[in-house]
Amino acid sequence: MYLFQLPKYSSQMNLIEPEWHQLKTHELAGRIFEDEYDLALAVMAGVDARAKRGQYPTERFRFNSA
Repeated sequence: MYLFQLPKYSSQMNLIEPEWHQLKTHELAGRIFEDEYDLALAVMAGVDARAKRGQYPTERFRFNSA
């Protein structure tokens, strides 16, 4: 058995990081947003566009904030 201690943040081991990179590079690059809401809408639209091009399903979750 081999034990490896990973750093607290290992972006290369987190599978979502390449997707975020592509989203920031291709869908959101060069845009300025008025507020967080506009940014959130752009991120959702970008994820939907990437999913459509890649032909994979997406699902949106809403979390209750207390």
